[in-house]
Amino acid sequence: MADLFHRQAKNYAESRPSYPEELFEFIASKTPNHDLVWDAGTGSGQAAKSLAKLYKNVVGTDTSQEQLDYAPKLPNVRYQCTPPIIPMSELEASVAPSGTVDLVTIAAALHWFDLPTFYQQVKQVLKKPHGVIAAWTYTIPEANDKYPLANEKFDALFRQFYADSQPYWNPARKLTDDKYGGIDFPFEPVGDGANHTGPFEFTTDWVMDLESFLTFIRSWSAYQTAKEKGVELLRDDVVESFKSAWSEDGVDQRVVKTPIYLRIGKVGNLE
Repeated sequence: MADLFHRQAKNYAESRPSYPEELFEFIASKTPNHDLVWDAGTGSGQAAKSLAKLYKNVVGTDTSQEQLDYAPKLPNVRYQCTPPIIPMSELEASVAPSGTVDLVTIAAALHWFDLPTFYQQVKQVLKKPHGVIAAWTYTIPEANDKYPLANEKFDALFRQFYADSQPYWNPARKLTDDKYGGIDFPFEPVGDGANHTGPFEFTTDWVMDLESFLTFIRSWSAYQTAKEKGVELLRDDVVESFKSAWSEDGVDQRVVKTPIYLRIGKVGNLE
């Protein structure tokens, strides 16, 4: 799976949505200390740059050096290219020693992980009992500006396009479509009075033109898989349909809303 993102690292870095500051402030409010974050599956650093504002040090790991090359260089962020499954000895040497991490984050990547192995590592590096793990994903975006009829037309077209792309998605994608509601998450609720680990919903709005939106589609793993099978999802007629719907009201840029779903919990005294 990592190979799919190696090949489209530039598109991924340029087109993926940023996450709202409210998301990071909510997460940071759940960790008693703000010394060290492990951002697993950091990609091109979309989450790491926001975490760096709230924590003293961030270690971002990813299996793709090509993606890490596009990550923002910040004084308190260190990036590390790692194998898909990191031996515990290497994890402690290259990421953090046992029991020293305040927060583990996984932005739009948890569904790709070997969860039993990864969770064992999370439980090892997090501070007990209050170390926190936060994992979020986002579902398909929707047009969200002041032209409701044009929005509705574009959204209907995009939903059909997404449905047509289903044969080329990895089965793990279904966990994202389910808003991480069904993903295994063996951690304790965090916060006063909390009785569940989510998903908690946030949204992010981004302003983009059509070419940026098409670049977002080209960054999909499904798009790359389709191309490898000789299928061009963005055929000329498809692009023309998108152009017609996008520009129906005469605007070049649209506000696009992306729903974000967060699972968050603490390690407790789990062994």
